[in-house]
Amino acid sequence: MLTTGETVVETGLDAAALKPAECDVSRALDLPFETVTVDYEGREHLPDDDLLARIAADKELRLTTPVRAAGFDPLGDDGQDEALPEGVRRVAVAGHPAYLTDEERGKAVAPRLRAAVERDPTAWVGTEGVERVALATGATQFELLSRASERDLRALRAAGFDGELAVYAPTVLTDDEDAVLDAVGAYAARRGPVASALPDGAATDASASGRAREVLSKAVRDYALVGTPAEVGERVADLKAAGADLVVGYPARGVEEFVG
Repeated sequence: MLTTGETVVETGLDAAALKPAECDVSRALDLPFETVTVDYEGREHLPDDDLLARIAADKELRLTTPVRAAGFDPLGDDGQDEALPEGVRRVAVAGHPAYLTDEERGKAVAPRLRAAVERDPTAWVGTEGVERVALATGATQFELLSRASERDLRALRAAGFDGELAVYAPTVLTDDEDAVLDAVGAYAARRGPVASALPDGAATDASASGRAREVLSKAVRDYALVGTPAEVGERVADLKAAGADLVVGYPARGVEEFVG
């Protein structure tokens, strides 16, 4: 019988993404991956330096750094970025508006992403909402899984992009439809095409029914990796065949699903 850790290895995922507002980030040390990314969810959830240093000593640790946010702005206040422990690598992103002030939201993204990559050439660059700007940096592209991912990956490779391509995807290792919808139904429902297709006021979890459930059941498979470990492994293999170098899974049902 497979343990959880052996099960997640079966998926072919290359790394895990953790959200510090949802879990104890120290669990990164228990994950069966060499690479772990930690999302930025506001200053109050930023892991302390000692913990980051401990993880970075054992794993390739990448911290999401919003280049418009005070403390991480390579063209302004970069104090928090400069103070990060040695060995912590970056995922440079524009920054989710929910975690930015009005002033920070008004800052130009392109010059800050360029400056962040010049400072740390090993940085990955999050592409959500700034795809062309991210591509112009030439750094590792950190793409959010979508229904168009395989097509987009092939197009980038066909156009001659020979840099590294990484794909981020919420992951649910079960084929139980109710469990899948509870874990990533609301997430998929926030994607533009899905929101447009859903009936007004429809439930987006396991209680969804009728047309809403039909839309969500397809959408969660477009925007997340769901199914048995073998099924997820097939999707990961397809992404890599299309051009992805790395696939990073976020354990949408909790970090325990990825821990051995």
